[in-house]
Amino acid sequence: MSINTIILRNLKKNLKHYYLYVFALIFSVALYFAFVTLQYDPSMTEAKGSIKGAAAIKTASILLVAIVSIFLLYANTIFIKRRSKEIGLFQLIGMTKNEIFRLLSLENLTLYFGSLVIGIFIGFSVSKLILMVLFKLTGVEGVASLHFSSEALLQTVIVFTVIYVFIMLMNFVFIKRQTILSLFRVVSVAEGKVKKLSIWEMILGVLGLALIIAGYYISSLLFGGDFTSMNQLFMAMVFILASVIIGTYLFYKGSVSFVASLIRNKKDGYLNVNEVLSLSSIMFRMKSSALLLTIITTVSALAIGLLSLSYISYYSAEKSAQDSLPSHFSFTSREDADKFANRLEENGLGYKEQRIEVLQVNADMEDILDVNLEEMNFDSPTMLLPVVSEKSIPGMELSPKETVLTGYNDALQKFMTLKDSGKLDFKGKTNTIKQNYIGLYKDFVIPFYFTAGGLPVAIVDEKVYEELKADLDPEIQLENSLFIGVDLKNESDMVTANALFKEMEFSGRADSQLEMSTSQKMNMGLVMFIVGFLGLTFLVTSGCILYFKQMDQSEDEKPNYTILRKLGFTQGDLLRGIRSKMAFNFGIPLVVGLLHSYFAVKSGWFFFGSELWMPMILVMVLYTVLYSIFGILSVMYSKKVIKDAL
Repeated sequence: MSINTIILRNLKKNLKHYYLYVFALIFSVALYFAFVTLQYDPSMTEAKGSIKGAAAIKTASILLVAIVSIFLLYANTIFIKRRSKEIGLFQLIGMTKNEIFRLLSLENLTLYFGSLVIGIFIGFSVSKLILMVLFKLTGVEGVASLHFSSEALLQTVIVFTVIYVFIMLMNFVFIKRQTILSLFRVVSVAEGKVKKLSIWEMILGVLGLALIIAGYYISSLLFGGDFTSMNQLFMAMVFILASVIIGTYLFYKGSVSFVASLIRNKKDGYLNVNEVLSLSSIMFRMKSSALLLTIITTVSALAIGLLSLSYISYYSAEKSAQDSLPSHFSFTSREDADKFANRLEENGLGYKEQRIEVLQVNADMEDILDVNLEEMNFDSPTMLLPVVSEKSIPGMELSPKETVLTGYNDALQKFMTLKDSGKLDFKGKTNTIKQNYIGLYKDFVIPFYFTAGGLPVAIVDEKVYEELKADLDPEIQLENSLFIGVDLKNESDMVTANALFKEMEFSGRADSQLEMSTSQKMNMGLVMFIVGFLGLTFLVTSGCILYFKQMDQSEDEKPNYTILRKLGFTQGDLLRGIRSKMAFNFGIPLVVGLLHSYFAVKSGWFFFGSELWMPMILVMVLYTVLYSIFGILSVMYSKKVIKDAL
């Protein structure tokens, strides 16, 4: 038999067994080529100027290469170990190690670069679709066209050729180091099954669960006022990161086996076939992959968390813009507001206008702050608050001694919590006016640039307002203290009015609610695009790795299936156990990853937007559905192995 015949037969065999690897390789090449093509696409010109899309996409392509490289090198390690007996047989029939290496190199060359060509073709075909998705998410008005880039082609070929060289180098080192005897034992040695759970592993199991729970608990306190100084906050973050990652490793190393052992002991060793195939299997196999599962779980949690946070910001863009700019259009100059109002009238657009004068007053807030000022390194409880009159706020009525605060930034409130009531002193240039603070409202009544770093706005009685105005400290007043808000009567006119706004030039500060919302969507849309595709790539590659591990385990357990079939168990009996096993093997990393991302997102989501549950749930459900596909494929492969076992 010639070497060419052996190569063709091996190719046919590998395609049948490792089709998912070929798919992942094609998918990775296609996605990378499409990403690189975006950098050289002429239609990206507007995006480059507005959101620096080219630089961001270039960074994403580098991260994509890192993910794909790790996946391909790890997958190759699995495959070369699975083929160790085949390599040993080649040596037994007289082939030298160099000849075996040449055979594997030619075989991989055909498989690898064949997938590369297919991936580049698919990447070119979908590059227009990916560009359309980017434009849709970012709101960039551009025409997406199918564009082939020779620069992108050259870059893709160079990158994946370098990866191929590293793969061949790994194969060469593996073949050179192994003896014929070790090649026949490498699989059994690599698995390292353990038949009895030691006391030390039980301790590690309990410690792993304790560390994860401790990390979750501290994360729930992170921005709740328990950590008031930057040093405390930093140390808490370090503790959370270390405890969760170490705890996850110990969880896979000992906790899973420990819990499974408790369940098995409770049954006094009397396990049905379902429990034999699922419970007993994960007890002895999951800990051998503890490091791999820890990495997969951690990166999965990172991908889900980042995508959730970016989607929260994207989802909350309109609400955030409304909080920052309470009116559709905001001005600080009367002339600018009048000029814009005239333009609206010329185009037949109805509007209403409000004008609020804003004072800047020092306020002693010691009695209403529910924090330790010394721990937060505040020298004085006096803070600069914007003050407006009750007459400026429709429906607001206060007595001369009452003050209401409104529009407090959610993120700042986590650090500087306010009480429900208390004493509040306003300090003028010469006099101090004592007030009763009666509550905090959520409404934002003036634009963000009137507030000092997100502090609330004080609403006071008209007489108190006039007293403060007569005793102002001119050094702390803003250059423009007037807020003029223009609201359209018909929301459907917003796009037309915004187009008129963009055409005009103003002497003072002028802001558009729609422009702010669009800008935030543009920036976070790009982040979602990049994180989404990188997360999808990691999901596919990590899912494939878990699939390969289950595929190897199914092949190893084939003799067990044969024995069980001969004892009278049906294919359905074995499949029920396999389904339970896959639910554990794929479900445990998924659930742990989702829990990690949930506590991470919940601890600081308010920095990114106003809505938590809907964006986070959508991301988690989508990730779970895609991840479950690999579990289903693993069950299908095991079903084939069971069928062939008898």
